Amino acid sequence: MARTRVVYGCAGTELSDKERAFYREAQPWGFILFARNVRDPQQVTALVSEMRETVGDAQAPVLIDQEGGRVARLKPPHWKAHPAMQRFGDLYRENPKAAREAAYLNARSIAQELYDVGISVDCVPSVDVPVPGADNVIGDRAFSSDPEVAGVLGRAVIDGMLDGGVLPVIKHMPGHGRGNADSHFSLPRVTVSESELRQTDFVPFRALSDCPLGMTGHVVYEALDADNPATTSSNVIRHVIRGEIGFGGLLFTDDLSMNALAGSIAERTRAALAAGCDVITHCNGRMDEMEQVASEAKALEGEPFARARAALAQLRAPKPFDVVAADARLTELMGAIA
Repeated sequence: MARTRVVYGCAGTELSDKERAFYREAQPWGFILFARNVRDPQQVTALVSEMRETVGDAQAPVLIDQEGGRVARLKPPHWKAHPAMQRFGDLYRENPKAAREAAYLNARSIAQELYDVGISVDCVPSVDVPVPGADNVIGDRAFSSDPEVAGVLGRAVIDGMLDGGVLPVIKHMPGHGRGNADSHFSLPRVTVSESELRQTDFVPFRALSDCPLGMTGHVVYEALDADNPATTSSNVIRHVIRGEIGFGGLLFTDDLSMNALAGSIAERTRAALAAGCDVITHCNGRMDEMEQVASEAKALEGEPFARARAALAQLRAPKPFDVVAADARLTELMGAIA
């Protein structure tokens, strides 16, 4: 049976019989973990393996949002606390070279923790460009209000992830930094001109357009499409993300269960695929919603299949890495802004 263009979450720290049966039938391309799915390294390793067994693929992608700061699914005492991305932007103002090294080492350290439990995709870096007065949903998750800096530090994170055997995901295209609402709860709108977006918000995504994976933002850009957020806008996806930005990788939706989107889960799935998203991401683990996604899911074939295959081809065994020495060096570098 062909795999489908979907990433699903699950409800708890192990799969229920109903979840196993559903995944075997639905055959998603991958899975995603949240804090509710995490107890300790042994349990996470077992859950990842169990997920992959349901689709008969020992390399099926397993995603997580492990950014650092307030967005971290793996937490102490079993895993390290990593700084928010803004800390690296702060360091960049003092010492650009040190900031690039620190961002790389931090990403490489996170990648090692993920690799050790079998997680193969981290939804980082967020290279959104925040502006004064925007909702704080991005806030310190962003590197900098300078789009050039966001691109430089985003590249360091991408390199650290890839060297650690984990695929990165640039987000939230084409830019969530101006959003006037938290898209988990309501639909943000951006009112500035396309010219201004091109000169600021698009800049880091354009610089990182060779990243293997990317994610849309549930944001309306009135100058691009006044009616539809990026996730369900063919104009934004085809003409901006694929065209203006030049992103050629596999494009995920942000979580379809977020309240920014209108309509039933089935309608959202249908709209996102029709707009040009490659893979649906559904995260909350609710079986009734996952069944709706499955009712509209499409087989992974054609261009989405080629992009998925190209992304997975960038996975490689981690380069040699001295965790202790790297942590000591990172502490030294970050001490300049402590």
